[in-house]
Amino acid sequence: MKNFLPTTLVFFLSLATACGTSTNSGGAGYAAATDAGDAAASLADSGTQADATADSVGPFADPGADATVTPFDKRPIYFTGADNQRTVDAPASFPTTGSYAQIILHLSLACPAGGCDPYDRLGSLGLVTKKPADGQGDQVVELARFITPFHVGASWDLDVTDLRPLLVGDATLRAFIDTWVGPGSPYGDGWLLTTQFEFKGGVPEHKPIAVLPVWTPRGAVFGDPAKPLSDSVPPQTLPLPTGATSYKLRAILTGHGQGNASNCAEFCPKTHTLTAAGVAHTQKLWRTDCATSGAPKQQGTYQYSRAGWCPGADVVPWQVDVTADLAGQTSADLSWSVEDWTNTCRPDAKPCGGCTLGTACAYDGGSHTEPYYQVSALLIAFE
Repeated sequence: MKNFLPTTLVFFLSLATACGTSTNSGGAGYAAATDAGDAAASLADSGTQADATADSVGPFADPGADATVTPFDKRPIYFTGADNQRTVDAPASFPTTGSYAQIILHLSLACPAGGCDPYDRLGSLGLVTKKPADGQGDQVVELARFITPFHVGASWDLDVTDLRPLLVGDATLRAFIDTWVGPGSPYGDGWLLTTQFEFKGGVPEHKPIAVLPVWTPRGAVFGDPAKPLSDSVPPQTLPLPTGATSYKLRAILTGHGQGNASNCAEFCPKTHTLTAAGVAHTQKLWRTDCATSGAPKQQGTYQYSRAGWCPGADVVPWQVDVTADLAGQTSADLSWSVEDWTNTCRPDAKPCGGCTLGTACAYDGGSHTEPYYQVSALLIAFE
């Protein structure tokens, strides 16, 4: 069983709407598109597409100088009620010229003086790419997702070389951890977050020329006929950049919620489908390596398999080569779906049944929470 202070469906709403500074994250020869997704997901978007054309003789033609960028350095993340520091921003200044053979994101969590949060919490690191004129919220592109371990620190080294089109010039990074503890809490002080980008000059095996957000981070309720997944994560059509010869879909998917029928969506394996230009790609969302992949010496139920994640581990993106699917196309039709399943353990189910963990039909915010998936995806174009 998970903790009694579960991750919440509004996690990415907090990530997207907390105050931050919008910056231009694109340099010459590179571009990042705005999300074409549904504004109802609590993430503002412009519905526009930036052009991205490879510049083989421009400022990104030659290998760049090695560089290290550290936006967060043991930044406290916590919640006390009166002081909400669950979402924090930091400026970053990435190399404006040069190509890089590899970009590694070193992400670590340390324990404050009062101890780490004892529970597994959903966390994310994103890049603020746009601040709408109406002030209704920033657009945040998710760079990485992770789950905090039970009561100990952790560190991960993540390859983000393909995201170079986003990591250019002055930018604002946004971090979120769904913690509900902080200084003065008997359950710990929260977390200390460090993020460091290590740029290694050179020519990558595949040169990315554009990163196009398909869906910025959002939650999608699973198994409720009144809340179809397509309402939260609608199909998208993205104009394709010129100069690209290959494409990759990079999706980050995790399942949450427990006490429901089949103990979904955290503890139930389901087959997910990413469709590009009518071609379906399927994968079962189920992580079976939790006993060995998570941070060592943690407590709790970290060893149990889960839907796409493990306590104390980074979330591994699902990456699909869609080059053949998009060959000859000027735009990409993209969609996401999950195998049919109905949660019979929910307040409005008639009759209600099939609950697990001894829960009742009502969502109690503890042992019974609504099943949902956290979804984000990028389409990466390569020269």
